[in-house]
Amino acid sequence: MFPKPSGIPRQSGCYLFRNQHNTVIYVGKALSLASRLGNYFQRTGVLDHKTQALMSEATSVEWIITPTEVDALVLENELIKENQPRYNMRLKDDKSFPFVAIDTRVDFPAPYTTRAKHQRGVRYFGPFVDVRALRTTMDELIQAFPLRSCTKHKFNYHERIARPCLLFDIGKCSGPCVDAIDKEGYAKLVQSWSKFFDGDVRQLRDLLRRQMEEASQKKHYEAAAKARDGLDALERAASAQNVVLDDHSNLDVLCVATDGGRAAVVRFRVRYGRIIGRSVNLIDRSMDENEAEILESVLPDLFDDADAVPPVVLVGSEQSMTPLMAEFLSELRGRPVEVVVPQRGKRRRAVEMAIADAQSVIDRDSLRRQSDHNVRSRALQELGAALRLDLPPYRIECFDMSHLQGTNYVGSMVVFEDGLALKSEYRHFNVKEVLGNDDVGAMEEVVRRRLAYWNDEQSTTKFRRPDLIIIDGGLPQLHAAQKAARTLLLDERVEFTALAKREELLYRPGSSTPIALERGSESLYLVQRLRDEAHRFAITFHRSKRGKSMVASTLQGIEGLGPARRDRLMLQFGSLDTIRAATLDELDALAWLPSDVAARLYDHLQAPAPPRPTKGGDDE
Repeated sequence: MFPKPSGIPRQSGCYLFRNQHNTVIYVGKALSLASRLGNYFQRTGVLDHKTQALMSEATSVEWIITPTEVDALVLENELIKENQPRYNMRLKDDKSFPFVAIDTRVDFPAPYTTRAKHQRGVRYFGPFVDVRALRTTMDELIQAFPLRSCTKHKFNYHERIARPCLLFDIGKCSGPCVDAIDKEGYAKLVQSWSKFFDGDVRQLRDLLRRQMEEASQKKHYEAAAKARDGLDALERAASAQNVVLDDHSNLDVLCVATDGGRAAVVRFRVRYGRIIGRSVNLIDRSMDENEAEILESVLPDLFDDADAVPPVVLVGSEQSMTPLMAEFLSELRGRPVEVVVPQRGKRRRAVEMAIADAQSVIDRDSLRRQSDHNVRSRALQELGAALRLDLPPYRIECFDMSHLQGTNYVGSMVVFEDGLALKSEYRHFNVKEVLGNDDVGAMEEVVRRRLAYWNDEQSTTKFRRPDLIIIDGGLPQLHAAQKAARTLLLDERVEFTALAKREELLYRPGSSTPIALERGSESLYLVQRLRDEAHRFAITFHRSKRGKSMVASTLQGIEGLGPARRDRLMLQFGSLDTIRAATLDELDALAWLPSDVAARLYDHLQAPAPPRPTKGGDDE
């Protein structure tokens, strides 16, 4: 670790750590640079693993002072995008959804859909998820507000021959090429399109209804019919938009979903009660950033224009809210912005919809990675290179432990082959030799029992030979696994690595220096999937075992009710609470349960609980 520099200011700002190659490896922001940077220059044992890894690589630090912490937030975002530091989260914009664009730089703009980079002078609306629904909406909207939809070449051709095309004859174009509408009238049509995609359907509905009534009063029935048809088309176009609130709500919904090292931030733009836009940001988390830190990192990208900031922003939970968020949005908008966590009603349903959407984004990304053989191959090659294995690990086994205060200790083993889960070879282990809260001893027992089935020939046995064993835990668990291998004289033939739970750093035998896989890499994603699957498998088995243990202890001592009948009761009723709520007639009606046993079971479950002792001793 390089010495702490002197003269660090106490103002707010950003700081940049650089390595020996003068490459920026981390960017951070602080309300007080002196206070924040002081946290990095402490004894190594006090720092977490992420900071230790950072400070072992960093050779210098520099800082930039900003007027406020909000300015530091904006600057931090720009510096991260410019330098892509390896110790920061990495933002990946989802640009796969189309926008509706209107080029306001020309006299008679034609609306079109695009996925290209935004240009100055062009108005964009969206993005839109359902492309088919968007095309239907645009087709209906043209009938209500007939902008031209032809190319520039076709427009110039009809302007030159002074004869309109078929779209003008059927009412789907206002005919600017033949001066059937002037610039001011066409600009009003463009304004109506903008209002529609901004969500203001009420105003357009009232406009067309008023035109229809006025034309009807003047007995201009053709114009009235045209306004009526336009009103019907507007209603059909509006029905394609998702109504989530009332007709008066102008707000944004920001929600986060996380899965290991991946996170997704979804933003819904709700105007006049309708979702008019949706954007998604996929993020590679640096270590263990919470929802508030993730949202802060993407705020400058989500809100880059004062007009885009609504008066209300909904978030999914209290953990997503920070004072800096409201301050940043209020300063950008120029007026107060309220950040709210809705608890019930339509607003809560809108938040839940955004959360589900964010989770689906992560699920789709996971499915894409798992289904792509090239991606899986790259993950295995990266992992093998990082751990310095002779070959990429084809078969990987991951172990995890689960218990409740030292009781019902269980272990889990999950298996991945070629980067895919092989669930038929998952295994559970009931820990038999270790008593009390001893993760290290339990891990040693489980790994030893698994390695007892080691087979050099990779033949069809209970366990085949793994290329790599991942231990969910730190160095103590790794040493326990090594001890188990030595007991079976396999310590030189088994490749182990341990994965620290929070920091997601890998440890190899014989070294206390952690290995940090590249953030966002396929290898890190694979390791996270293995860890999460092992944890899920262990927790599921532990809950099942604990539930059976509780049933056995509650129903123990009832004459005539052995393990087989207890299991059948649970299968019949589903839970202990349901059995306790059953009437004597319901229990007696079970053909396989004798009447006297049913009576004893009912009396046992309905007996009052023994009184709890009081602090002062026995009652007088």
